Amino acid sequence: MSSYPTSSSASGIWQLGDIPLYIQDGAWPPTGQIAFFMGGINPAQVNTINYVLFAQEGNSQDFGDLLTATYGGAGCSSTTRGIYGGGNPGTITNVIQFLNFVTKQNTVDFGDLTAVSRAFSAASNTTRGLFGGGFPNATMSNVIEYITTATVGNATDFGDLTQARLGTFGLASPSRAVFAGGGNPANQNTIDYVTIASVGNATDFGDLTQARNSSGESAGSSSTRGIFGGGVTPTKVNTIDYITIASAGNATDFGDLTEAKTAVAQTSNSIKNFFGGGNAASLSNVLEKVTIATASNATDFGDLFTASYIQAVSNSNGGLT
Repeated sequence: MSSYPTSSSASGIWQLGDIPLYIQDGAWPPTGQIAFFMGGINPAQVNTINYVLFAQEGNSQDFGDLLTATYGGAGCSSTTRGIYGGGNPGTITNVIQFLNFVTKQNTVDFGDLTAVSRAFSAASNTTRGLFGGGFPNATMSNVIEYITTATVGNATDFGDLTQARLGTFGLASPSRAVFAGGGNPANQNTIDYVTIASVGNATDFGDLTQARNSSGESAGSSSTRGIFGGGVTPTKVNTIDYITIASAGNATDFGDLTEAKTAVAQTSNSIKNFFGGGNAASLSNVLEKVTIATASNATDFGDLFTASYIQAVSNSNGGLT
């Protein structure tokens, strides 16, 4: 029989309205660190949210739905909330929506981005989520904007990337957000960073091992190391490279994905980095993993519901640990 959540059975902030839902579905929330995969193309646009546990290999399970079927948005998170901003549910939107990790339900409205956008990425720590770059309409953007993840409301201007571009990789440590690669219109190897607690323009960090476009998917990280996987150069690649987030410098080869692909959804905890779905020779729903501390090739973890142009978040990414 299910029981009320206690300090040993669930973490995070609980609202009174969440308790009946927990009693009704006593399997949620599970113990441990969780990755969520939102929206995408399969091959039509979908509103699906599914999840996996970092500690339990296997296929993803259903969590709930986005407000609308969409792709091309950007995802970030705190320890209790997953955020999905922008995207293309038919026309490009500026809507920000969120889900509570402790409550198994659909997303609800959070606020708005400063402009409609797609093909961009996001990064976050425990306090703020940052969105960088993108393709609002007919031109590429250099805008970085931010939200306070614990407080619903509209995004605020943060500063600018070193160059306007779409299709960046985004990741964070607790203090820095990094935006790498992208297209302008040629593919770029640029890595930029900002200090999350201070608004301002981005600073050059170094270069990726290849100039490539990720189609606007977040990358993964521990608190010290950032991981970038896949992309187009313009041919699809299986490249994984990494940086030490605290030290500016060029990326280093880490290993390879199981196949060359772009539009790969990435998220992490302090130990594992996931690469979910993507556009390979055909749309792929494969979920693969690496151990962040050890350079190596990716290995299979399971399968997702959705195939490509997914956004991924977790309750334990590198910005939160």
